[in-house]
Amino acid sequence: MSLQTQIEEKLKQSLKNKDKSLYPTLRLILSGIKDVLIANRTKEIKEVSDQDIIGILKKMVKQRNESCEVYKKAGRTELLEIETKEIEIISSFLSKQLNEEDTKKLCEDVIKKVGASSIKDMGKIMSDLKKTHGDVLDFSKVGSIIKIVLK
Repeated sequence: MSLQTQIEEKLKQSLKNKDKSLYPTLRLILSGIKDVLIANRTKEIKEVSDQDIIGILKKMVKQRNESCEVYKKAGRTELLEIETKEIEIISSFLSKQLNEEDTKKLCEDVIKKVGASSIKDMGKIMSDLKKTHGDVLDFSKVGSIIKIVLK
């Protein structure tokens, strides 16, 4: 079952259950997918792959994390709670991200594998990590971990 189908099924179920905390976020996700479909019409691509959907979901989580920071600074706890709930819903469709300790170990292994010795080799490291572990790594953390390890 494709990721888009899973999201659509979850939306149908939440509408049946009248779960007002769930279906607005699911509609936003499907709207993002449809936006990509519309953008791909000029390229004659008829469907969105699961990898594209994962990219959309990661982008949505990143946007909401940025909003959470703004709401924390402004003291807007009610909006912060809404954004946090949306992050949970969106993240439920993503594979579980590695924690910082596992991410650091993985980065160290790739640095040894690639033979990196300085920050100049960061592109090689990032490329290898994206190919092999792109779906389970939070690349906003990876860059800072690599910089610390290579110093």
